[in-house]
Amino acid sequence: MSGDPNLAGSAPSSRGRGTRPMSGPAVVPPYPSRVDLHTHSCRSDGVLEPRQLVDVAAAAGVRVLALADHDTLAGVRELRAPSAPSLPLELVAGVEINSIASGIDGLWEGELHILGLGVDPASEEFEAALEKQRAARLIRFGLLIARLRDMGLPVDEGAAALTTAPGSSLGRPQVARLLVQAGHAPSVDAAMKELLARGKPAYVPRRGLGPLDAIAAIRAAGGLPSLAHFGDAPRRRDLVAALVSGGLGGLEVHYRHFDAETVAGMAALARDLQLVPTGGSDYHGDGETYAEAHAALFVPDGDAVALFGALGLAAPAFPAVVASGS
Repeated sequence: MSGDPNLAGSAPSSRGRGTRPMSGPAVVPPYPSRVDLHTHSCRSDGVLEPRQLVDVAAAAGVRVLALADHDTLAGVRELRAPSAPSLPLELVAGVEINSIASGIDGLWEGELHILGLGVDPASEEFEAALEKQRAARLIRFGLLIARLRDMGLPVDEGAAALTTAPGSSLGRPQVARLLVQAGHAPSVDAAMKELLARGKPAYVPRRGLGPLDAIAAIRAAGGLPSLAHFGDAPRRRDLVAALVSGGLGGLEVHYRHFDAETVAGMAALARDLQLVPTGGSDYHGDGETYAEAHAALFVPDGDAVALFGALGLAAPAFPAVVASGS
């Protein structure tokens, strides 16, 4: 349902990028964040192994962590396997679906990213939907490699040597890293912005679930669908309200790259539409450590409490916050 008419009617923002640059005062964390509901491992487009990610997050003080790799729960299953060592924090099974929002004007790359938090990794129906998403990603990956070869920027050797664990998903960040390794780009960020982004020479359109289909799949798997890093949400209330009518239950209010004004607007919208506020770092690992990302992150403990309540789970326990200088 990628071009649903109930969604297409919303007026576009003049700055429609969901992750548009923020220029206002930064959020000042009142205490080190103990919640991160949006991270990625190398089972999708992050750089750390799932266990490495858990360990560095725990070392930074995180007590509730969602691993939300793109279109895969492989990392969550590894971490929860009976043979796996115990975890130093509470893990939320998450997934991020880059839904194709055809027919909705003014969206960055024509996508709405839907987080599925608290999904059931044992759901066969959900896994089948994710497998189709990963298959579409693999086709797109091959087309990107071919496009770059035709442009005189070959990364075929690196792509052939790329090894992924079963159930992993491929995306543009992996291609961007190959471009850096081959000397075709100075950084992953530059490769993404100048070559692989929508409207750039090597861009290949994505295929897959529409936003309402993604929301429905997450709901069917027992999870809470939350709209990720969409900073224009307060300006596009009609669009968000249409998603709520389709089952959206959460809004990523506390995002590491949002300024204080944006967070306030997102929080107000979440209250008005009775959405569970969520938040996270969206950590991938290119050019920074998790500790560096965490230093700029603030997700209130209440986000995790509200999420667990919406999922019908017992609230996570947090120790009392110790005031600075106490």
